[in-house]
Amino acid sequence: MTARIETPAQALADPTCRQALVELLFQLADDDLVLGHRDSEWVGLAPHIEEDVAFASIAQDEVGHAAAYYGLLVDLGEAESADALAYSRPPDAWRCALLLERPNGPGHYLENPQFDWGYTIARHYLYDLFEMVRLEALVESAYLPLAQLAAKVRREERYHLLHMETWVKRLARHSSVSRARLQAGLEKAWVDLYGLFSLGPEGPAMAALGLLPGGRDRLWQTWRERAQTLFAEAGLPWPGDPSPVMLDGRAGRHSADLEALLGPLTEVYRLDPTARW
Repeated sequence: MTARIETPAQALADPTCRQALVELLFQLADDDLVLGHRDSEWVGLAPHIEEDVAFASIAQDEVGHAAAYYGLLVDLGEAESADALAYSRPPDAWRCALLLERPNGPGHYLENPQFDWGYTIARHYLYDLFEMVRLEALVESAYLPLAQLAAKVRREERYHLLHMETWVKRLARHSSVSRARLQAGLEKAWVDLYGLFSLGPEGPAMAALGLLPGGRDRLWQTWRERAQTLFAEAGLPWPGDPSPVMLDGRAGRHSADLEALLGPLTEVYRLDPTARW
């Protein structure tokens, strides 16, 4: 049984624990902030007005969750503010999974507004299920502030997952065209899927210290079982286990897509980092 860590001071007292916890929190925060930004790009471009509202709300939730995780990092002395963590780091300091930094479609939204809805839904479902499984583990985390935050975030993320599950079934069953586009989106997203479950160099310590109980094995086994159930319900073929790739966002090795994303994401902050909004 791992020892309970109730305060930031207790976490900071053990360098091994501190390093693993910081890496875990950056993964959580960066995942949600990057996906929240991608979601926000759909506002005004979604298939209908209800989805404009839905994606705006989901984007707001994701950014809010990211801010809360960054807040835990501030408590650990990583920076003076959540904004500094979110907007002032170079690409190789980010720990988001590659899947989340990918564009929503074939081109940048300022150049090509015809985003790929099939890919967006596929990517979002795969991540939302992963996030739910990760949150279920985190509510048992040895770090009490993280366990308490995970319990709150899980209640909100449940609705994101339900929304994306509904869309997967709708696209899979509606017509041959919608099914084909969803299938193409799943195949494209599957290439980057492995990176979600990479916990980076500190992954073993996260599991051993009870910061993320069960570690990668628990995440993958639970995720695969639930994903296979939905695929079967939707009549979709199972693509098989994902393969490792050269780039690993959890270790700071990203695609050019992240650097392109960070430009518009951080441009206002970079105008005046000392401003208060």
